[in-house]
Amino acid sequence: MDAGHIRVAVMGAGSVGCYYGGMMARAGHDVVLIGRPMHVEAINKSGLRFETSASDEHINVRASTQAKAVQGARLVLFCVKSTDTERAAADMAPWLEANSVVVNLQNGVDNAERIEARIGRAVIPAVVYVATEMAGPGHLRHHGRGDLVIGVTGAEASPELRAALARVQQWLERAGVPVTVSDNVAGELWAKLVVNCAYNAISAIAQLPYGRMIGGVGVREVMRDVVEETLAVAAALGVRMPPDVRASVYRIAEAMPGQYSSTAQDLQRGRATEIDHLNGYVVRQGEARGIPVPANRVLHALVKLIESKH
Repeated sequence: MDAGHIRVAVMGAGSVGCYYGGMMARAGHDVVLIGRPMHVEAINKSGLRFETSASDEHINVRASTQAKAVQGARLVLFCVKSTDTERAAADMAPWLEANSVVVNLQNGVDNAERIEARIGRAVIPAVVYVATEMAGPGHLRHHGRGDLVIGVTGAEASPELRAALARVQQWLERAGVPVTVSDNVAGELWAKLVVNCAYNAISAIAQLPYGRMIGGVGVREVMRDVVEETLAVAAALGVRMPPDVRASVYRIAEAMPGQYSSTAQDLQRGRATEIDHLNGYVVRQGEARGIPVPANRVLHALVKLIESKH
């Protein structure tokens, strides 16, 4: 590896992890993808199949089923499902290098804190805007976007953490990933939660992509109710939301019309979903503060009911 390249570990080699790990590997970084056996076996045999609208290639990248593979990595991209956060963080904790920078690319708003509690160090939260799917073992299909927003939550960032943010931005942007550093990443995380709550469950229940889903009878009105409830909970928590959140929700369907939500993909494959950390999280926070959240409650209940059939 030359001086500009680093070792990167991706904890959770699903579609998001394979996309960003693949981008880093294409740029010449030494990448290991840590994931489920079926993907690991396919990647180690033939490389990561990285399919986009413009190309279809196999990227030579290492893969492992073991959390210890994070050893030696300067950058760790944490991409497991929110339901697996504590377990995966605890598994990798003994193997992290002293100078490793951990970036959290999960759905939800509280995962960075949950990881920090297990690894005993600061974690950089990232808001992920990418449309991807695993089309088969070791086969990543990219449908659109790929930009990230990173920052820090809580108190003012230390000089060390600001330097880490700058390094992460530089590493990713040189690999072709657009990165914005925000001074209000908590608000950005909640803005993404608003989007996820509006789209994920409905796409999953209907098993429809966003473009078709949003045209359904009454769907925009249901989405509006979900958005307003989620914003009310965010306001009660003192979250400073970015401007134009409401309008930006509907633009997602225009930008990603063919995308099925990750929740839809999980249900289709008979896997547990992250719904407890999306609409379910809003329900719990709303209940705790006396804020009515009926639309979120119905969507959460229906997804859990479908999930229980598997």
